[in-house]
Amino acid sequence: MKALVYDTFQGPLVVQDIPVPKPALHGAIIKVKATGLCRSDWHGWMGHDAEINLPHVPGHELAGIVEEVGSDVKAYKKGDRVTVPFVCGCGACRECQSGNQQVCDNQTQPGFTHWGSFAEYVEIKNADINLVYLPDDLSFEAAASLGCRFITAYRGIVDQAKLQHNQFVAVHGCGGVGLSAIKIAKAIGATVIAIDINEDTLQLAKSIGATYVLNGNTDQDLIASIKKISDGGVHVSVDALGSQATCFNSISNLRKRGKHIQIGLMTGDHQHPNIPMDLVVANELEILGSHGMQAHKYPEMLELIRQSDMKLEDIITQRVTLEEASHILPKMNSFGHKGIIVIDSF
Repeated sequence: MKALVYDTFQGPLVVQDIPVPKPALHGAIIKVKATGLCRSDWHGWMGHDAEINLPHVPGHELAGIVEEVGSDVKAYKKGDRVTVPFVCGCGACRECQSGNQQVCDNQTQPGFTHWGSFAEYVEIKNADINLVYLPDDLSFEAAASLGCRFITAYRGIVDQAKLQHNQFVAVHGCGGVGLSAIKIAKAIGATVIAIDINEDTLQLAKSIGATYVLNGNTDQDLIASIKKISDGGVHVSVDALGSQATCFNSISNLRKRGKHIQIGLMTGDHQHPNIPMDLVVANELEILGSHGMQAHKYPEMLELIRQSDMKLEDIITQRVTLEEASHILPKMNSFGHKGIIVIDSF
């Protein structure tokens, strides 16, 4: 099969022919029909993830068709249309037993703990608890856009923040996860303030549901602007990028008893950010993380998408080949692109 492989961190990404994986007793092999390019893949390529062993195939946002299952798999069969959350649970640990597979003690992640979906086929472990059936009217490309950024935004906004109708939410960083957060917040009925440094990206954010857009590079007092719009601060604020600046601003623009949701990965020099702890204490702020979402929560998310008539394809801005992805992935930290990029040709 064809796969995109790198042998060294920050080294060349090359399309190679490698063997098709075989499923474990509890696993499944998925024929990949679409897979997203995510900034998390860039972090892996940079060497920020200690779980990655070289050589490596990245890719963790995927949708496709079941090709083969292990003998212990009961719920899925060859030909099923499926997707999968990027965090896969083991099914046996304390967290999985409590229904929180997204923080499984023994979690596997395609594209990180083992070879991923920038390939014609990918292995998914513990298939019965991690695979998700796709509705027939949901395209593989749209389903792939859910697998990391959308589900993490959904869990952060719905389960962690418990965002309510008519509340204000600020979204710092309008890449794939930020745009997903905007769509979800809009579907709930919240008023969205989108913050980014790229004007084209801000216009895309406005077109999909942001009521207000602010440019972090040109606004003279970003926090004051957000507080003015939201009458003293937002109820919920999302750092969808993961940087010292966006984390600090996201906490600082909250109203009293507001909630900060950290979705953007904090790595390298950004992993221990400065936090305005004086505000956290004085205003009883909450700081919460969101790390993926459990497979068993997909039905309620898909129902929100259906009820709100949400169009997922309008945040997919590029559809590329596996070969083209080899040139795009190393540049994913440059902020030169907008929306979600999907590989749909192998």
